[in-house]
Amino acid sequence: MAGRVTVTAVRDASFQVAAGEFVSVVGPSGSGKSTLFYLLGGLTRASGGEIWIDGVNFAALGDAERTRMRRARIGFVFQRFNLLPTVTALGNIELAHEIAGVKGPLDRVFLNKLTELLGISGRLDHRPSELSGGEQQRVALARALITRPAIVLADEPTGNLDTKNSEAVLKMLRESSRELGQTVLMITHNPEAAQIGDRVLHMRDGEMVREEKIATALSPD
Repeated sequence: MAGRVTVTAVRDASFQVAAGEFVSVVGPSGSGKSTLFYLLGGLTRASGGEIWIDGVNFAALGDAERTRMRRARIGFVFQRFNLLPTVTALGNIELAHEIAGVKGPLDRVFLNKLTELLGISGRLDHRPSELSGGEQQRVALARALITRPAIVLADEPTGNLDTKNSEAVLKMLRESSRELGQTVLMITHNPEAAQIGDRVLHMRDGEMVREEKIATALSPD
């Protein structure tokens, strides 16, 4: 019988991200990017180390406290859109507001501004199956931003999209970051997509091996 083998997916990955900064994390398959994403989002508990968010060691919180902080402070955008198929685009966005436990009714003015920015205001009464891949990802982005989270974590947000829709989603993510002042951490295997950020962190074998500063953050035409 083979013994258990311990694999450390992320180690010595020490870095800071300023409020309102857009940082991309790149690296080959197996470099630890996705594990880092789940650790930062509190979806996986770290076996060691610290994760500080606004003066709080997120990694040290209990499950209930971590869940509350995640819902209140962090928005997620995944490669798979993860939209509820039986609910309209608007319903998917509204559900995120309810789950987050935000006090008060949904801010309709902000909802209108957000969906206009993302170019989906005319598609809100459609179910996911009636939307293109690019539209579904924009709905997923609106769902992540509707609670005005301080931090947005995006894991390969263009991985399932063609070039045109990828460029559109990246542009929207960059513009929404600037408009709303959110900190964005985007995991991607695409070095060209990473250039839209303010900085690029390069991972290999679970470690941060290089940092690249973008003199002028690019925005797709």
